[in-house]
Amino acid sequence: MEQQNGGKRLPANAYKVLGPGETYTPYVPSDRIIPEATARAVVTGILMTVLFTAAAAYLGLKIGQVFEAAIPIAILAVGLSGVFSRRNTISENVIIQSIGSASGVVVAGMIFTLPAIFILDLPLRFYQTFLAALLGGFLGILFIIPLRRYFVKEQHGHLPFPEGTAIAEVLVTGESGGEQAKVLVKAAIIGGIYDFCIATFGLWREVASSRVVPILAAAADRAKLVVKVNVGAAVMGLGYIIGLRYASIIAAGSFLSWLVLIPTVWYFGRHLGIPVGDADVPIAQMSAEQIFSNYVRHIGIGGIAAAGIIGILKSSKIIVQAFSVGFKQMFSGTAETAAERTDRDMPMAHVIGGIIVVLLAVLLFFGFGVVDTWRFAALALLVVAVISFLFTTVAARAIAIVGVNPVSGMTLMTLILSSVILVKAGLSGAAGMVSALIIGGVVCTALS
Repeated sequence: MEQQNGGKRLPANAYKVLGPGETYTPYVPSDRIIPEATARAVVTGILMTVLFTAAAAYLGLKIGQVFEAAIPIAILAVGLSGVFSRRNTISENVIIQSIGSASGVVVAGMIFTLPAIFILDLPLRFYQTFLAALLGGFLGILFIIPLRRYFVKEQHGHLPFPEGTAIAEVLVTGESGGEQAKVLVKAAIIGGIYDFCIATFGLWREVASSRVVPILAAAADRAKLVVKVNVGAAVMGLGYIIGLRYASIIAAGSFLSWLVLIPTVWYFGRHLGIPVGDADVPIAQMSAEQIFSNYVRHIGIGGIAAAGIIGILKSSKIIVQAFSVGFKQMFSGTAETAAERTDRDMPMAHVIGGIIVVLLAVLLFFGFGVVDTWRFAALALLVVAVISFLFTTVAARAIAIVGVNPVSGMTLMTLILSSVILVKAGLSGAAGMVSALIIGGVVCTALS
């Protein structure tokens, strides 16, 4: 795909690993200045955030799943562009999408933790919920800024960024107009009709299971061998976008879970007469889905965490360089070398200063609003800072590879780690549970 007159497209090397000496010229070149963070874009993005946050919170509390709003908002941004006398530039649509897409992910960090406080009938005030989400959001943004160069520039072509790729194609196609825009409209109509037939008329199931075949149903009952395929329009479109290689990697992980690990857990655990771990029933009485939820899913979460830690180690050089530049700017007063518009980061001195300010705010928040002693507040600050930094990197790498933020799994790990640490430090009971859940809210909002 190359740039053409009358219908610009992404450069041919947009998704490829760059060769020695090869450079990537963005869709909007660095020497071109167009409207970007305009009042129209910001207001539209905020309205999108309000709308999709309400929808995401409702669905998340109802079914335990939060949808990714980024792609729908990108489509809406392109569609609403025609309402104005001057069409939105692609940079304005990026701003709308960036602001609006925060809706689902930010609310996920709260709805997976704070409802437990109400279920346990523990005291919770509105300002605690508000500040946990606010401080977590600031912390996540500041922690991810030093990694931008590594993920976006150093790893150009190495990471698929499936959701980001889909959004880029939507925005570019929508701006190009003509035949390219017609493709987007046709795809949206076909996908909408397809999903409408599933959700409204139930003509077929969105998730097809091997249990519909009698012989395979027997295998599911006797050996816990189950194969499931999500045939939703969004999933199929995402698979087409990320390509065969990465789709095959994701499928291989699913096959490993459902055809190897689940039957293995059942085979070796079926003779145990008591539940293992936090399960309510023995393994012999579990379905394949229950074995996945109670055991195999945690293996996947551990794999994601390990991959994230490996990613941190690989990007450690970039992180150290970024923070060293920031400290030099702070203490020597030297300014950052001028760079092209597309390669210009927020000054690292500002980033480090922002991190320090937010961490101090977290300390004050826990000291005055959550726990009784400053010793526990300092401990909570340490847990929030370390886990937020580690899990933000893990989540960023997961999104870059599979397009999904494992926020629910990270929430579980955060609650386990924070609970163990607080109990060991002597904070238990109602105060300990509230503290652990609020720590989980801050951390999981940060990694969202």
